[in-house]
Amino acid sequence: MRTFGSPTLLPEVLLLAYRNGYFPMADPDLGRILWHRPDPRGIIPLDRVRISRSLRKEIASGRFTVTVNTDFSAVIRACAERDETWINDEIIDAYEHLHELGHAHSLEAWHHGQLVGGLYGVAIGGAFFGESMFSAASNASKVAFAHLVARLNNHGFRLLDTQYVNDFTASLGAIEIPDVVYHMLLADALQAPCTFE
Repeated sequence: MRTFGSPTLLPEVLLLAYRNGYFPMADPDLGRILWHRPDPRGIIPLDRVRISRSLRKEIASGRFTVTVNTDFSAVIRACAERDETWINDEIIDAYEHLHELGHAHSLEAWHHGQLVGGLYGVAIGGAFFGESMFSAASNASKVAFAHLVARLNNHGFRLLDTQYVNDFTASLGAIEIPDVVYHMLLADALQAPCTFE
């Protein structure tokens, strides 16, 4: 039986939050968990993902080997390794538990047996909620992202939620949509009988 220091991030709480458009982030200064529901919301339309010619060449080169759910703990911990992070120990523990229950997933990019990039997120129905990614080698996280998009499209997913839009996600095709539109897309995606693996 797994125990938590706080009921804030119990699996049932997290899943209910995602189904209603919320997600948690730890305040980098105070460490306490804050719930976010941005308006506008960042999404990447799965039919409009931008895979550059250079990235296609990188993927075709086979320099990186991409795996799924091989080392979730290493991925989330690598994502937390930055000067200022919203991924604290409570977040890590909660999402590792979600992973054990089959709701949180990771993609890993390897080079010569070393983990050099990856991403993780939560899948419910036909919605994938991207949480974070990291890269210790040029293009490693982008290659993992391209594999994620292919998997989501192959499995019939309808929504790729990026939460917020930044320069990096915008370069991949992220757009902002009003909260009311997001919740229509979310409601539709949650009804889809998709599986991630």
